[in-house]
Amino acid sequence: MELSSSLQKLGAYQPRKNDKSQQLLSRKDALLKTYVAQGDEGWDLIEKLALAALDQGEVQVADECLKLLSDKFPGSPRVEVLTGIRMEVTESSEIALSFYDELLATDSSNAAIWRRKAAVLRRQGKIDQAVQELSSMLDTFYTEVEGWIELADLYNCCHQYAYALQSLSHALLLAPQNPFHFLQFAETAYLALDIPLSLKMYLQVVDMTDDDDEDLAPIDSIPTGITLRAWLGVKLCTHKLLTEPRLVNSSPSQTAPPTTSNLSSLDELSTERLRTAYLNTTGESPPKADKAFIDAMAKIIQ
Repeated sequence: MELSSSLQKLGAYQPRKNDKSQQLLSRKDALLKTYVAQGDEGWDLIEKLALAALDQGEVQVADECLKLLSDKFPGSPRVEVLTGIRMEVTESSEIALSFYDELLATDSSNAAIWRRKAAVLRRQGKIDQAVQELSSMLDTFYTEVEGWIELADLYNCCHQYAYALQSLSHALLLAPQNPFHFLQFAETAYLALDIPLSLKMYLQVVDMTDDDDEDLAPIDSIPTGITLRAWLGVKLCTHKLLTEPRLVNSSPSQTAPPTTSNLSSLDELSTERLRTAYLNTTGESPPKADKAFIDAMAKIIQ
């Protein structure tokens, strides 16, 4: 696994007691016997096994993996982060924070450590301090896209949508090919009541993800996944702009709204796209009233 990518994943780790970690843990005996023969891939599996063990509360297995990794890679940034995650799961928050502070005092070049520290602070409810840590990290590691996404999420949880949009704008600059970042920007703009901006970004997601190079024309295809979420966003925006005209010219970002004619056309198109998806998913005709239809589609997408 490439170093920066693996550190990003460790920096973003959250305990999940799911089937995937349980399945990996069930293979522990085989993995611990064969990992050496698999080279680098084997060591990656040992790291994943350690995380799966922590997910499932099997600390002894996690410690066995950690010892193997630390003996093989003494002083490795990945092992340091993994050791910190082990502390987060089994020790107090103060002990984990102290460990991260010691690492940063020695070497502040491991962005994943900053992110782990911010995650601990967030769990403690110390959002301001978590924001400060991520901001400090991003001052040095500007290209850490996931750091900007996390910072935006912190601002969102405090309803500071303007700051969240600023953070997301950096992510868009750094990863302009990722439609999920555009979708998050659109959803945040909607929460900020910048509906013209939100509509513009939802349409960007549709443009990036709608499969229009197949035999079927886009109008005949069935939207799924992120494209379906984006079409629902378009419908939410057009419905809001048509029913609350005051929002048309009240964009904090000064985003120009569509003309009334184009807005109506977009509303009709998004309705058609969503009705196609609803019928394909449920086998039933969707509700006719806009609000009931939107609510029904939201339940499907969830």
